[in-house]
Amino acid sequence: MTSHAEAHPDRLASAHWPSSLQLIGSKGLGGAERWFQRFCEALAERQAPAAIGLRAGGELDRLRGQQGLDARLPCHRLPFRTVWDPLSRLAVERLVRRVKPQIVQTYMGRATRLTRLSRRPGLGLARPVHLTRLGGYYDLSPYRHADAWIGNTRQLCDWMLQQGLPARRVHQIYNFVDPPQPLPAAELAQRRRQLGVHADEQLLLCMGRFVTVKGQRYLLDALARLPAELGGRRWRLLLLGEGPLRQRLQRQARELGIDSRILWLGWQPEPAPYLQLADLVVFPSLETETLGNVILEAWAWRRPLVTAAFRGAREITHHGKDAWCVPCEDAPALAEGIRLLLREPALAKALVEQGAQRVEQTFSRTVIMQRYLELYTDLTDG
Repeated sequence: MTSHAEAHPDRLASAHWPSSLQLIGSKGLGGAERWFQRFCEALAERQAPAAIGLRAGGELDRLRGQQGLDARLPCHRLPFRTVWDPLSRLAVERLVRRVKPQIVQTYMGRATRLTRLSRRPGLGLARPVHLTRLGGYYDLSPYRHADAWIGNTRQLCDWMLQQGLPARRVHQIYNFVDPPQPLPAAELAQRRRQLGVHADEQLLLCMGRFVTVKGQRYLLDALARLPAELGGRRWRLLLLGEGPLRQRLQRQARELGIDSRILWLGWQPEPAPYLQLADLVVFPSLETETLGNVILEAWAWRRPLVTAAFRGAREITHHGKDAWCVPCEDAPALAEGIRLLLREPALAKALVEQGAQRVEQTFSRTVIMQRYLELYTDLTDG
């Protein structure tokens, strides 16, 4: 496994990026789509020769005009109807021939399945390099035909090797998190009023799709164990997300008698205002969570963090130093962690300072894009 672990700022300053085509076939929005947006924005910021291919009529297609990304990178609309759609596969082939990228980077199973580059030996310039990025422990059958693979944690890369992928073509690169762009105080106060939250109430924040792996059921059980006030202030929970478990979670909150303390805010493509409002971020995911971008966002926004010690958290956090980590599926421990950080501001501040340092040293846009530059260069030079 290749690890691009050391940055080379001198190379970044005068970077010459190989050309790339970034392909994603998603219909909706989620963590992978948010990462795709941020990565493409980072390519545009560096004036890298890149183009985008996305699903016509999907949520990313709808947002691209609003966010202005298509004004900086050429954006192509593709069918991406099903994973076996021959017309979609042909559309990808035609786009690759027209754009002539050195690297075709695909995200998720649909775009990867439908990208089939002509077979020639080696990873040189004879044809584009097919690089695919994995953010989870997926069935690898849709990904094996690629030339190289990126995993966003070391554990994920180790797992890919165990599944038989060749070590020299598996590359580990973490996600980056962007620096905060805080709202002005008056706008933040207005947002608080819109939410119906009093100025003296402290806010807990939990973000994630309402699916089993995110563990919100254990957070609700934990909140039911807490008194109405912690550290002399009442608390409320900002719950950001949508998904198939929404009704079940709302029923659970009503049965526990805490529904009035929760604001169900739905999916938010831009969670920054809620991170700015939060006094504490809680991330109750289960063991199979791969990385956990919420951890990085809490650190970037300098918010104290209580997280379950799932596999991704164990890799990137240090309990009691940059986060307060508790066992997965343990509501009493989760409740105690929340209680502790809201009652011990000195401890919370120390965690925040260390978390901010972790972002600067390991998870910043500059550091991670340097890894990608090195990988792109290595793949196209060889």
